[in-house]
This record gives sequence, C-alpha cells and structure tokens, in this order.
Amino acid sequence: MFTEENLKKVEELKKRYPTTQALTLPVLWLAQEQFGYVSEETMKYVANLLHVPFGHILGVVSFYTMFHREPCGRHHLEVCTNVSCMLRGSDQIVNHLEKKLGIKMGETTKDKRWTLSEVECMGSCGSAPMFAVGEEYYENLSIDKVDQILTELK
Repeated sequence: MFTEENLKKVEELKKRYPTTQALTLPVLWLAQEQFGYVSEETMKYVANLLHVPFGHILGVVSFYTMFHREPCGRHHLEVCTNVSCMLRGSDQIVNHLEKKLGIKMGETTKDKRWTLSEVECMGSCGSAPMFAVGEEYYENLSIDKVDQILTELK
C-alpha cells in the first residue's frame, strides 16, 4: 500500500492527466521510490489503483529499463553500452566493473551493495563513455576514474 503522502500525490496527478492509464508512468515511479523496486504484487496494486489491466502495467514495467523488478543494490551502476559509449571503451569499463565487483551485468553483489546494469543511450554521446549511479551521471570515464568513483561511493 502507498503511504498517505503518495496516495495524495496520485490524487493530484489524476487532476492533470486525461485518464488513469495515462498515470501509469508517474505512479509506477512513485511505487519504485517507495518500495525500492516494482514487484508483481506492486504491479497488481497499481493496476487496481488505476483501474487498468495488469497486462498494461506489466508491459510498461517490462519495456522501460528505469523500472526494476528486483531489489537493486545500494549503488546501482547503469553503464551505457550504446554505439558512442562502446566506441569509446564502455566494453572495457563493463569488464573492469564485472571483475572488480565480482558480478556479471544484471546482477547484484551478495552484500546488496552494488547492482550492475546495461542501459541504452543516456544522451551523453559527446562525453562518452558514461554511467549513472542513481541519479548522478559520470562522463568521460576511464578505468582510473571508475575506480575513484567506486572508492568515493563506499
């Protein structure tokens, strides 16, 4: 269940959108912020709350990489592997992160500290390669810069 504060936010959002189906993205974002990820139970809750089919909610969560269906680590590293980043070394950064963290792409460390994810273009092609940690973007990455960022995040 949403907190009272989030239920109020949903009611405010309803005033700005033409249908409850149009609320899907912002309400799922609220759910992920509150619960940390979007479980099947959460998807059913949102579907009931918005009076839309569960399949619609599942389709949205499955399509958008910003929604996480499993809990993420405290630090979620999202590495862009699209063309510009790949051409400027994102594959070496991915390999380095996998070795350093002891996990593969799409996994979370056993201590729940790190999650490593691959994402498509994050709009930073001119300063590739890049990754995001939560809402922070890090650009013009090198192996040394990645190590410095990880050290600061500990």
